[in-house]
Amino acid sequence: MRIKRIYDRPDKEDGTRILVDRLWPRGLTKEKASIDLWLKDIAPSNELRKWFGHDPEKWTEFRKRYHDELKENEEQVSLLKDRMRKGEVTLVYSASDKEHNQAVALKEFLSY
Repeated sequence: MRIKRIYDRPDKEDGTRILVDRLWPRGLTKEKASIDLWLKDIAPSNELRKWFGHDPEKWTEFRKRYHDELKENEEQVSLLKDRMRKGEVTLVYSASDKEHNQAVALKEFLSY
């Protein structure tokens, strides 16, 4: 499983490109984004997303809260795991911070 920013150029090694943002990325058409699947319901809740605000100082608590949400979101997690069993998957996100975003936390959750 890979992680990639949606604004980075897609390539053939990406496999299935899955957008894991709740909101569609600004300034991109669906064609330009090259997304195979949009799992907006696997993204952090609006409340958690707004609370976090991509503040690195809140990262540890964000990860914990998001992982708690994912434990309650069995349907979306199962859907993602099914895709992962079928081949290479790239989790795509739009945040500018490449270290503190939901795709990083989601990949970590799936690695347990």
